[in-house]
Amino acid sequence: MRTARTRSVLVALLALIAALFAPISPAQPAHADGDAEPDTRADYVIVAGVPGLRWEDLDAVSTPTLWGLAEHGSIGSMSVRSAVTPTCPADGWTTLSAGNYAYRSLAANPPKVTGECPQLEQEVIRGRDKQSASLPPDEQRLVIFNNGKNPWGAVPSALPNAVRCTVAIGLGGAIAAVRPYDRVDRYEPGLPDDPAKLAELLASCVLTVADLGTVDAKETADRKTQAAAADAQLAKLLAARPARSTVMVAGISDTSTDQRLHVAVFDGPGWDSGWLTSAGTGRNGYIQLIDLAPTILHVLGRPAPAKLFRGSAAVPADGRPADLASAIGVPAQADAQAKAQRGIAGWFFGILAVVQLTLYVLLAWAMRRSYTRAGRAQKALPLPEWMRRRSPSRSSRAEPFWTKWAEIALIASASAIPAAFAAGMVPWWRASQAGLVFWALTVAGMVVVTLVVVFLSAYRRTLGPVGVVAGLAAAVVALDLATGARLQLNGVAGYSALEGGRYAGLGVVGLGVFISGVLLATGCLAQITPRRRRPWLIGGVGALAIVVVGDPFLGADAGGALALTAGVCLAVAVCTGGWLTLNRVVWATAAGLAVTVLFALIDLRRPVADRGSLGRMLSQIADGTGGPTLHRLSESNITAFANTPLTLLALGSAGFVWFALLQPWGGLKRLFGVYPAVRAALTGVALATVLAGLFGGAALNVAGAAAATVVPLVALGALRVREHADDRTIAQEQEAFSGVVP
Repeated sequence: MRTARTRSVLVALLALIAALFAPISPAQPAHADGDAEPDTRADYVIVAGVPGLRWEDLDAVSTPTLWGLAEHGSIGSMSVRSAVTPTCPADGWTTLSAGNYAYRSLAANPPKVTGECPQLEQEVIRGRDKQSASLPPDEQRLVIFNNGKNPWGAVPSALPNAVRCTVAIGLGGAIAAVRPYDRVDRYEPGLPDDPAKLAELLASCVLTVADLGTVDAKETADRKTQAAAADAQLAKLLAARPARSTVMVAGISDTSTDQRLHVAVFDGPGWDSGWLTSAGTGRNGYIQLIDLAPTILHVLGRPAPAKLFRGSAAVPADGRPADLASAIGVPAQADAQAKAQRGIAGWFFGILAVVQLTLYVLLAWAMRRSYTRAGRAQKALPLPEWMRRRSPSRSSRAEPFWTKWAEIALIASASAIPAAFAAGMVPWWRASQAGLVFWALTVAGMVVVTLVVVFLSAYRRTLGPVGVVAGLAAAVVALDLATGARLQLNGVAGYSALEGGRYAGLGVVGLGVFISGVLLATGCLAQITPRRRRPWLIGGVGALAIVVVGDPFLGADAGGALALTAGVCLAVAVCTGGWLTLNRVVWATAAGLAVTVLFALIDLRRPVADRGSLGRMLSQIADGTGGPTLHRLSESNITAFANTPLTLLALGSAGFVWFALLQPWGGLKRLFGVYPAVRAALTGVALATVLAGLFGGAALNVAGAAAATVVPLVALGALRVREHADDRTIAQEQEAFSGVVP
């Protein structure tokens, strides 16, 4: 009977997921009113690159041309990520040429930039016709090297190869427009002073790439001077632009290790006073450097080499404020927030790991020294005097004085990441002491959550605080996704637009918190549900969570949805108690595979540009280009494993569970025996978060974020039942939320 029920529940889970996903439309309109995308085709495209140009460099007085162009064009913040960090000007121009993450070096490990980026220094040799030019060193070697050694499989010169003729102005323009056999079709070292000659030059080819200079000064006044010089060059360019042309102004790269978001302004047919966006970012007001190449070809009506380009064509989007100063304030604030986030995130997770692991060490020491085996005459190891005091009990039994404060510390610790998310509701990055303001908001959030949980009636129940805190953590992430994931974008516990990996949906940390919160809270609820209904509860809530994670307009993480599917199926299989038998494994695996196929079919039905990671990977495997993707995924996992405090937190938490909580004096075995639904939930969390990290190239980061929320709560639950760890009595499961289990 139990097997039949489990089978029916898993089938129902799949049916529910299919029903929920069926209505999802294949693409989201870029315009709020749902109108068709405007026609942005033009006869000419002029790319005006200004390495280092940021929104804070613009104003109506010193840069009137840029200001006017932004007023009636579409604007956005541009991430200049390339294949190296930071993206220096040479790498930025090469990435523009490739439409993919590239770098301009013939070394497997390019020299590390420790301060300022090197200046562009490369010889341009004029051709005999006085119009073309060549650009040594051998471009063909650079193409081969990037395509073979670069894990992204970039091909510099893919953009100029897709058009018949290109014009390059300045050294940066030559790097972006050079063909793989070293030739630049038409080249000028600078803008001609003669307007007629400049107009003839711009009309000679459909694509012009112009280097208008660099903005790399540290002082604000000096930056204004450099931006004004670039603005004057842009004015000359606009005065000579051909009819039906689109001008794209872009801050092509960083100029030092101080990574920032940069200016992007498009002006031409269809680009009217809106935001810029693309399928690669999924968020209005953001594009990537790698989006420029496919956008250029889209505007020119030329086919894009889909297997070579990593970016997506940018499109205009509605919703921009009418006042330009207010509109520019949005990307400028995004840049300020991203910069502040970058300086705080590492410290936050490092301190969180140290505090939690220290708490675990102290807790394990106290639990071991205060433990007395039931039914034995032996006494516990001696404790300090303050730990032998007694406090009023929630039940008839007395408990050590320190356990009350341990529980409070564990609740506060488990709420740290959700509190960090919530801190983003206040613009802390605008303060002169942004770091202190962020920490104050986060600690205040932890205090509020702790006080609320402690004063709730559920606190007096064994699993009460565990379920409440887990549910709050999941709710914070779910509400953020429902309102556009604003707390995750450039948030300390979210993802940074500077990294260029994700701009919308669930990030690595949010995924870990959401998976662990949903499964643990559902496990606690299932414990007060009749045994026969537990699979339905966990399966139903799990299905909704899978939809939230995988929906392209919410979590937008197909790999995370697949990992959560595996965790939910495993939790359903063992939530009624008993062992994980072969029969249960077979059915859980079959359900997981069925959902995987369902996700794949849904993703493959969407347009190529809008497909998620699962659909893109399957398409690449089908056309034989999946090798670089798998190689890049393995490299990302190795890098993520070695370079984040979350790895230490995941491993340290696992050690605490194994060497302390699962010991006879740890209480976790008792917790699992009395509450099988909680055991099922934690098993599902472990499987789902490890798989999600591997699928997403995040190694143990997802598991580390989950551990930061779950392990303190597990320790709290184990602490409440450990004094009866040797008991052989069977507790009434319905008492899980009605009182402390005796």
